[in-house]
Amino acid sequence: MYYPRFERMIEHMDDGAGTVSAPVVGWASGPLGAVQAADREIARQTAVRARAVAAFAASRPASVDRAQGEPGAMSAERWAARPEVLRAVSEWATPELAIALNLTRRAAEVLLEESLTLVSRLPATLGALECGLLHRGHLWHLLDKVAPVADDGLRAEIEAELLTWVGRRRTVTSPAQLGDKARVLVAKRDAAAAGRRLARALAERGVSIRPDRVEGMGVVSVYCALPEARAFYGALVRCAEALVDEPGGPVRTRGQKMVDALLDLVLRPGETELPPVRVLLTIVASVATMLGGDAPAELDGEVLPAELARQLVRAFAGQSPVADVPEAEPAPAVAWQEVEQAELAAWWDEVERRLFAGELLEEPDGEPDPLSADDLTEVERDGSDWPPGPGTPRLCAAEDAGTRSAGMPDSEGPPDTDRAPSPDTARPPGGDPPPGGWWAAADRAVEGAGAAVHAARTALGHAARSVRTAAQADAADEAVWAAGPAGQVGAATDTLGALAVAADAQRERLAALLDATAGGGLADRPRLVLADAVSGALLTLTDLPGLRRTGTCGKPACRRRPQSCTHDLTGRPGLAPPDPTDGYRPTAALDRQGRARDRRCRFPGCRRRVPDAGELDHHRPHAVGGRTAAANLAGYCTGDHRGKHQAPGWRHDLAPDGTLTVTTPTGLTAVTEPPPY
Repeated sequence: MYYPRFERMIEHMDDGAGTVSAPVVGWASGPLGAVQAADREIARQTAVRARAVAAFAASRPASVDRAQGEPGAMSAERWAARPEVLRAVSEWATPELAIALNLTRRAAEVLLEESLTLVSRLPATLGALECGLLHRGHLWHLLDKVAPVADDGLRAEIEAELLTWVGRRRTVTSPAQLGDKARVLVAKRDAAAAGRRLARALAERGVSIRPDRVEGMGVVSVYCALPEARAFYGALVRCAEALVDEPGGPVRTRGQKMVDALLDLVLRPGETELPPVRVLLTIVASVATMLGGDAPAELDGEVLPAELARQLVRAFAGQSPVADVPEAEPAPAVAWQEVEQAELAAWWDEVERRLFAGELLEEPDGEPDPLSADDLTEVERDGSDWPPGPGTPRLCAAEDAGTRSAGMPDSEGPPDTDRAPSPDTARPPGGDPPPGGWWAAADRAVEGAGAAVHAARTALGHAARSVRTAAQADAADEAVWAAGPAGQVGAATDTLGALAVAADAQRERLAALLDATAGGGLADRPRLVLADAVSGALLTLTDLPGLRRTGTCGKPACRRRPQSCTHDLTGRPGLAPPDPTDGYRPTAALDRQGRARDRRCRFPGCRRRVPDAGELDHHRPHAVGGRTAAANLAGYCTGDHRGKHQAPGWRHDLAPDGTLTVTTPTGLTAVTEPPPY
């Protein structure tokens, strides 16, 4: 395939302008050359982006921010932890960059730091990116190991030596190799930089959590000094080795025991001096999920499989573990086993019939049995007409090829002396014929090949039956599940439909769960979300007592039933958001409503949780008449709450339905909506 655009790109790169240099191993041809050209263009654009980000940062000076010590300024702890290269940049440049590039706040800050470092401290590295000598993967080691060198001259010397080393012709330098080389050079030329890097890393010690790729799992990372990590890991290993599995219980691996030991040490310290820890978790699950459906739930905003959610909720409510659905009737007999047995019996019957009828024996004088196109061998596709098969060697191929022995009788005419000599007469010089002659050896070879083909066809037939059997079994299991209570609940289109098809035992367990209040593992009673069936938007948050009050006339001991209650419900309060309050602080009901609606910080791209204490912001300030009502409250994390009030040139607009529109100083507009249920 011809790549004219690639060829023009190569000509442009080699035109002596110095825009992009050739790879150290030379230009490849065809698609691989296009890959090389694309990689160098990506590196060049990385340099272009770094210069543009640095120019943007220069237009956002830190002088517009509140100075340290002023009310509302960045905390001293955050200021001390901020990279030195960002000290001259406004803290509000980071969220604006995040909105422009669809990045997280952390990723935008890293991009700012890297770009400013490249422009101000590693200009030669930036040039190597522009000409294609380095690619994006090389940058991290130069930024991490060379940029911290304090002396400008020494840093430039180390940088130049590394780039010269990478630019050697006919060599390949991976990022890992460059990292090793940089580590050795810095250790030799500037040991103080290595010490500063270690000190900076020690200041960043901490513990973080992130969801795993498998729903319902999470990863807790501990970042600490290597000796501490070794001691921590060794202690967990010793604790795990001391744990003994219960007789008859599941056998745990060492890793599983280490996790169990860690949880025991932290959450259930026992005789240690560590105090017990209380952890608050928020689980959001639909009624259909609690009835046995397969819709996932949420745990603190992360996806949680339905089965794990049911187990956690029941454990928190103090209920004993029970099956999700009533025990189903035994599954009806599935016919796929009988079908397979019938196919096998019919196959053997056919083999036996053909054997007794002589159809599977040698037929040297007869015509070959017709076979389907799938049975043809490569020789047959080339024009031969003999089918290799078990016990059915054919000589027709030899006849058509003109290689039958001159002395062998031919059913179609007298021997042809002009034909090529037979294998019996044309054996190699000095070679002895095999027992029975060359034709007998050829017959045995053909018979062996036919047997091998037959065995392969038999194996393929068994494989096809196995695949068909597995598919039928899977379909049968799916049909049984779909016909059961859990399948019917999962197929329901809304909550009312799920309740209608649920079994009585399921509804009783759900009611018992909703009746659970504080105590028994729950810090608060379960809450019910009334959401729009189409958009999933939160309408109101209630609980089981609230539902019962709404469905009654208010008279003592009265429970409204359509077939019996005739009381007038006019004027009774319906299900609606909590009433506003005149105070600045929202009531407990308003606070729950706001957190249930937003669940995470509403700033575009932010996924931090709304802190438990405060951070429900009045869109229109309370001091100028803004109401403390659901339509005027929005949840923010601490940093974005400060930015909403302090970042110059930003505008936040909150609609009554909770839609938030954020406009940056450069005119970018981002819209967020409350996450649907």
